[in-house]
Amino acid sequence: MGNADRVIRLLAALVVLVLYFTNVITGTLGVILLIVAAIFIVTGIIGFCPLYAPFGFNTLKKAQK
Repeated sequence: MGNADRVIRLLAALVVLVLYFTNVITGTLGVILLIVAAIFIVTGIIGFCPLYAPFGFNTLKKAQK
C-alpha cells in the first residue's frame, strides 16, 4: 500500500471519528462507519489491505533503478 493510500485511509477514519463523536452521524450508520474507520486505521497502519490481494491492486510505487 502506498503512502498516499495510507494517508487517505487515516484521514477518512479521522473524519468519521470526529463526525461520530460530535453526533453528526448516529445510529446504525454511525456504527457501520465506525467499523469501517477502524478497518481503515488498521490497514493504514500496517500498510496492507486484504481486499487488494484477490483483485491484484497495488498502490505502492516500485523503486526506480
